[in-house]
Amino acid sequence: MYKQLTVIIEKEDGGYVALCPEVDVASQGESIEEAKNNLKEALELFFETASREEIESRMGNEVYVTQVEIAVG
Repeated sequence: MYKQLTVIIEKEDGGYVALCPEVDVASQGESIEEAKNNLKEALELFFETASREEIESRMGNEVYVTQVEIAVG
């Protein structure tokens, strides 16, 4: 079974942090691709080891990623 999840990647302190907000799992890497691959590995491990109850409690929320425009200065 496959599941599509959201990945947010931010540059931070000379590397990148990748976050999956649906299950609140994060990882990091020296490049965007490494951070993404490390997060994928962390997510696979989470789904292999977490109880059904833990997975269901984290997957209950919908996540929306969007942008807003604001006036600055």
